[in-house]
Amino acid sequence: MRTRLLSILAGLMGLLLIIYFYPVPHPPFEQIYQQVEPQTVQALLQFRQSHPIKSIQSHGKNWEYFVSGQGENTIVFLHGMTGSADIWWRVISALETKYRIVAVTYPAADSLSDMQSGLLAILDAEGVQQFNLVGTSLGGYFAQYLTAQMPERIEHAVFANTFPPNDLIAENNKTIGAVLPFLPEWLVMSVFRDSFSTSIYPASGDDELTLAMLNEIGYGRVSKAQVVARYRCVIEKFSAVPPVMPVMLFETSNDPLVEAVLREQLKMTYPNAEVHTLGTVGHFPYINHPDVYVSLLSSFFEK
Repeated sequence: MRTRLLSILAGLMGLLLIIYFYPVPHPPFEQIYQQVEPQTVQALLQFRQSHPIKSIQSHGKNWEYFVSGQGENTIVFLHGMTGSADIWWRVISALETKYRIVAVTYPAADSLSDMQSGLLAILDAEGVQQFNLVGTSLGGYFAQYLTAQMPERIEHAVFANTFPPNDLIAENNKTIGAVLPFLPEWLVMSVFRDSFSTSIYPASGDDELTLAMLNEIGYGRVSKAQVVARYRCVIEKFSAVPPVMPVMLFETSNDPLVEAVLREQLKMTYPNAEVHTLGTVGHFPYINHPDVYVSLLSSFFEK
């Protein structure tokens, strides 16, 4: 009887392990992008082919990035929590004829100081001293941290669809934040993909490219370890410092990920910033409205 019970328990444990470590599905690229216009898909593929990924080690983490463009001035692009270097591809394609571009993908670096160390390793390897900075969401939060830590190297800073140091995000997400490291990876990414279709997609005006790029990330381009680390950076507190460089803020009136109270706090934190409200275009306007984004960035950097 005891032997049989132990066999049953072992079988149950094995089943639970199989369920827990069930892999994140990886549908083919063509399936993910099947609703996107063919010419847009082709442009994305050409961009990826012409912008090969480089890598560098920092604090035991492998940072991926690419460098492109030409020009005397450099723009560094910092993506959000569910992002990668090429999520900026439509904006970069328009700006790289006039600027040198550096775009990064964060590894599982779980503190803002580690994030800074990784970015500095990239900038030093590429010989970049002074640069313009564009960050969105988590990237916008990270950009604020950088302007406080190393203002002498930043010429202009853009904080887009983001928030200042606050307690609200940690408070609103304390339960999920506590259990997130222990959830199976397939479940974490499934929840993200569900939020893409039910929240992000409608706010974008049902933009198929936005949904496809996020789903591609949710189907394995980003790991649970990266998600957990990025969340820890989102809720890490630091002291915002009045910036010495020109600052521009982007916001949208229907951002599903940045509450209105946080958007107002951001403007109060940087009262001298140039502010642009891009309308009802969601959290990823650099994907679904890149022309407006490019126009505002160009005029701001040229001042």
